[in-house]
Amino acid sequence: MATTAQSRKLEPGVINTQDAERALRRVNDYLACTEGSDDDIRVHLEVGAQDETLVLPRPVAEMFAAMLASLASGKGVQVLPVDAELTTQQAAELLNVSRPYLIGLLDEGQIPYRRVGRHRRIRFEDLMSYKRVDDQRRHDAANALAQLGQELGLD
Repeated sequence: MATTAQSRKLEPGVINTQDAERALRRVNDYLACTEGSDDDIRVHLEVGAQDETLVLPRPVAEMFAAMLASLASGKGVQVLPVDAELTTQQAAELLNVSRPYLIGLLDEGQIPYRRVGRHRRIRFEDLMSYKRVDDQRRHDAANALAQLGQELGLD
């Protein structure tokens, strides 16, 4: 059974963008050198006077690179489990809408949810599925408007 989202969040500006860019270049260089390999990534660490090796599965290193890319461009990042359930406030923040607007979407059946007592819980996967469909709908509408503008000679 899924639990309410346990997430880690880095707000924009918490990490210096130059530090993130430098780390991203190093990680991307290593990933490029080992492209096509499914081998784990070994990171050499100096901890005090001891040398240690941290072993990361390649997909984790690739996700780490994606996080660094966002941080390097000044964006914040948040990591949460795929099977996480969100509160209505968390879901509204992810969609960048108000909580009452989100509740309207839930009540209309546009996003599945379940009740825990009096509270609604939305699966992260369901929210992202709604977001993908909504983003595509908006993209299609913008393209249709652009096409109409061209046809009417308004460009």
